[in-house]
Amino acid sequence: MITVYGIRNCDTVRKARAWLDEQGLEYRFHDYKKEGVPADRLNDWLEQFGWETVINRRGMTWRRLPEEERQSMDGKGARAAAEANPSLIRRPIVEHDGKTLIGFDADEWQEALK
Repeated sequence: MITVYGIRNCDTVRKARAWLDEQGLEYRFHDYKKEGVPADRLNDWLEQFGWETVINRRGMTWRRLPEEERQSMDGKGARAAAEANPSLIRRPIVEHDGKTLIGFDADEWQEALK
């Protein structure tokens, strides 16, 4: 089963879900806003990819963090910040058959989700 993690009203998540629907792929959607951030998954993502990949540093949520917090960010700080504000997590994150994909790239997904 494919699991898609994200926020329902995120444009990229909408595009990704539409793509999955077009491909006829079944998936479970985990909405951070309604279900929270699964701590075990967040820990795995941070360990596997590093906080620099998991945390969206281009969005408004990142820019709204205090400058001191952004400058001193590390793995531990990223975990706490993401748990407190799930909008910091890059979206979507997809898990399927032991693979994890961060962000939406149709070509990459086509290859990984066959």
